[in-house]
Amino acid sequence: MIAERVPDDARAHIEDLAAFVTASPSSYHAAAEVARRAEEAGYTRIAETEAWEITPGGRYVVVRDGSVAVFALPEHAGATTPFAIVGAHTDSPGFKLKPKPTTHGPGGWWQLGLEVYGGPLLNSWLDRELELAGRVVTLAGEEHLVRTGSLLRIPQLAIHLDRGVNDGLALDKQRHTQPVWGLGDPESADILHTLAARAGIDASEIGGFDIVVADTQEPRAFGHGQELFASGRLDNLLSTHAGLVAQLNATPQGSIAVFASFDHEEIGSQSRSGAAGPFLEDVLLRISGALGAGDAERAQAFASSLHVSSDVGHAVHPNYPERHDPVNKPVAGGGPILKINANQRYATDAHGAAAWNAACAAAEVPTQEFVSNNAVPCGSTIGPITATRLGIRTVDVGVPILSMHSARELTAVVDPWYLSRAMQAVLTR
Repeated sequence: MIAERVPDDARAHIEDLAAFVTASPSSYHAAAEVARRAEEAGYTRIAETEAWEITPGGRYVVVRDGSVAVFALPEHAGATTPFAIVGAHTDSPGFKLKPKPTTHGPGGWWQLGLEVYGGPLLNSWLDRELELAGRVVTLAGEEHLVRTGSLLRIPQLAIHLDRGVNDGLALDKQRHTQPVWGLGDPESADILHTLAARAGIDASEIGGFDIVVADTQEPRAFGHGQELFASGRLDNLLSTHAGLVAQLNATPQGSIAVFASFDHEEIGSQSRSGAAGPFLEDVLLRISGALGAGDAERAQAFASSLHVSSDVGHAVHPNYPERHDPVNKPVAGGGPILKINANQRYATDAHGAAAWNAACAAAEVPTQEFVSNNAVPCGSTIGPITATRLGIRTVDVGVPILSMHSARELTAVVDPWYLSRAMQAVLTR
């Protein structure tokens, strides 16, 4: 790809992705930002604890913890109207704050106890200015989103004290991932007071918290012609943003357009707000119920529906080409990838592949296939989980990136824009 071929629309999309990532240091912030943008675009916020008044032509958004669903009904939606669904996830691998989180290290350092969340590349988190972000819940049940800004750092041991470090870095997940965040009198160190101050409450009011660690370095386009893009949390805020943009720009025709992004994918999706939980099914059942569907009509609608599960994938790494399939080689800048796995680690089948390729053709975007090298284990995502739970035909797609699960990942500027355009074609089917 040459720099002159990066369209202005792709650059505008990547700038908006940068703003979205910056606003979303945790899954809870990401869900809130999706809802905020949807409401700003004219969607009605609804709550799961209330009765839903869903009508044809309506547009709605609902949040469950760190997950969110945004949906729009065509004007003539009825009991057997199918669903066109784009799915993603809001969480990213990293660290989560432990209970009794404030610790005191040797040398007067204030430190924090962190638990590894998912499968991060641990070394990529060293020597970076980091922040805490997430939610604090009071004893009265009130939820507050908080973020601290740059506050902590996981310092690496100097090479003078580990002469063999460049021959192989081995980090102990317990001993070597405790960040520093201050100095001095240990009696003055209490991170819960800091979080409470950000929430505008007293520390004694805190009843619980879900706090993760996020990199504070700003997303940035760089490289020849500014055609590369680096950012934290591209896995999978890239797909969340692309799906949201597609949803807000789509005008549903023969299907109910649904965008849903789930929490906890990085740890298996087994939660009330994960893809293995009931959130999406609950939303779809309440929509179809509002349209007068019984079990038979709902089964008809599901049988005609399509779910596009989107998560980032592996671009061919120039320094490790042997780790990839020798023929199927997704390249950065080559468009979104169609993920295929014989053992159903991805849910793509022939009909799903045809539907995705047709959407890409309609959107006039290139597409390419990804399949793992047989000697390298294949990952998975929400696609097989939602296909199993709902029985809706599902296809797994994404964008090729480098440095997956690093604190800072890399993609081509054009690919997120390509992905969003193809998603929009799906949502207008």
